[in-house]
Amino acid sequence: MEESIIIIGSNGQIGTELALALRSKYGVERVVTSDIREPSIVAQGPFELINVLDKELLRSIFEQYHPTQVYLLAAVLSAVGEQNPKMAWDLNMTGLLNVLDLAVEFNVSKVFWPSSIAVFGPHSPKENTPQYCIMDPNTVYGLSKQAGERWCEYYFNKYNLDIRSIRYPGLISWKTAPGGGTTDYAIHIFHDALSKGSYDCFLSAETKLPMLYMEDAIRGTLELMEAPATNLRIRSSYNLTGISFTPEQLSSEIKKHLPSFSLSYLPNDPRQAIADSWPSSINDDYAQQDWGWNPHFNLANLTEEMLSNLKQNLETT
Repeated sequence: MEESIIIIGSNGQIGTELALALRSKYGVERVVTSDIREPSIVAQGPFELINVLDKELLRSIFEQYHPTQVYLLAAVLSAVGEQNPKMAWDLNMTGLLNVLDLAVEFNVSKVFWPSSIAVFGPHSPKENTPQYCIMDPNTVYGLSKQAGERWCEYYFNKYNLDIRSIRYPGLISWKTAPGGGTTDYAIHIFHDALSKGSYDCFLSAETKLPMLYMEDAIRGTLELMEAPATNLRIRSSYNLTGISFTPEQLSSEIKKHLPSFSLSYLPNDPRQAIADSWPSSINDDYAQQDWGWNPHFNLANLTEEMLSNLKQNLETT
């Protein structure tokens, strides 16, 4: 059976690169991208304007394309969500339930939905945070992701819907702009290092957070989706990580390439409280055992890749 894939929320940080990877694998015409707005850069391949809250419009898209796989990426992220909590909850939860219902109705073979380390909270273990532990998120983004994990598990158990998920850590990419997350300093810092030679960080020097280079994140997502269903023990969402570091450690690595780079810190930013409630490192043993997860990027080659690619972009614009 030939694959027919729909990506909902394809304009974002993950969706942009995931679409390229899926089209490379399955063919351009087999992968339909969609978002609430037209993409800023018009890419080759089918695109549909979709509001994930409009269930009847979604149903018409499912009727048109009869997808075998659906990737739901539309969401309001952590820092943005705190500015409008009820809107964030509605988009993140109602959008998920709309897609799950239609996936059951149209017998979709596989669904991917991303969760986040935001499901953890102040009483979760900070170091080597395990797959199963106390989860007491204190942001609306984290609340919606924790509830979403329960819904995913419910639809798997009740309707046998093959839904797969990853708790993404902070994602670092040079191809697209950050989307309003607390970990986005680790993207902004590279842009400012090259354009200004300095960066004002909204997190403190000792704030250690788990991160993942986007190339690893996309590869891990595809590996999970390709894994035999019988191998998968987790139907809520898999812990996944690459490396953990602080702003100061990242700054030191950048200085190996840009010796004059300087880092300063902004006091009293509300994103600090969000970061303080999250893990500093993640245990992803289940992902390693169930589908062979193994990150390729460490802090050194991540930094080199980011600076090299962003510098090239600046020189060609």
